[in-house]
Amino acid sequence: MSGDPCDRCEELLQDFLDRTLTDVEWQEAEGHLAGCDFCARRYRFEESLRRYVRTSAVERMPPGLMAKLDELRGLDASV
Repeated sequence: MSGDPCDRCEELLQDFLDRTLTDVEWQEAEGHLAGCDFCARRYRFEESLRRYVRTSAVERMPPGLMAKLDELRGLDASV
């Protein structure tokens, strides 16, 4: 585990979105997201991506979409 709070938040993010964290982890992630614009933007991106996937899950994914999503995730991390 890293000492960087943003790295820790990234470790917790997927479970935070899944709502599977312990109460202590939940408070840690929620507190960090409330005070860190970078991580809050990443959270909103992941949340909107999940929403998009849920609503479009019945459709076939166009070729290259996964690569484009990976590219966008990489760009988001560099902001």
